[in-house]
Amino acid sequence: MTIEEELKAFYQKCGFGDALESRPRTVPVYTGYILVPLPNIETRRRFLEYHDIHHIVTGYSVGRIGEGEISAWELGAGSAFISPTLGIMNLIALSTGLAPKPTRMWRTFKSSWPSFTLYPAFRRAQVDSDRWPSTGQICGHILETRRSPVPEALRAVEFAIYSLLAAAIHACLAIPAVIARCVTDITLG
Repeated sequence: MTIEEELKAFYQKCGFGDALESRPRTVPVYTGYILVPLPNIETRRRFLEYHDIHHIVTGYSVGRIGEGEISAWELGAGSAFISPTLGIMNLIALSTGLAPKPTRMWRTFKSSWPSFTLYPAFRRAQVDSDRWPSTGQICGHILETRRSPVPEALRAVEFAIYSLLAAAIHACLAIPAVIARCVTDITLG
């Protein structure tokens, strides 16, 4: 199958329908166990297709834990250095898996070190120009293709920083969402 066909099959399997054509103003995003509507910003729209290809090539799901895993993988592979906004989006999603499965998030982060993301402009151009006809061929070019030049101890500090930032962002999003939910539940019965 072509990458486009694989994406369509992925969207159907996950119940997203034709997600690439959709441009809603907000998108529901898990922050912990709560779905919070966040603005569907341009950065999200620009990188969504490549994020979803990452899901396909790594095998991480799209549930709360899977989104946490793919975000840990993307952060470990350098997504925050491509776009700070993308990094923040990854931190939001990391918060969904961090509290219930911190060891799993660490293992996923660690497993990404020898890999690359599709987020740099030249790799997105390669995907868009059909350089790789399938996601299977993408795997050979981005997964486990290098040695991490950074010692594990420094990467552990990096993960700790990401975890603290994810928790702080989670608190900033989840606390007002819980308050709003309580108020609407009480006022609407």
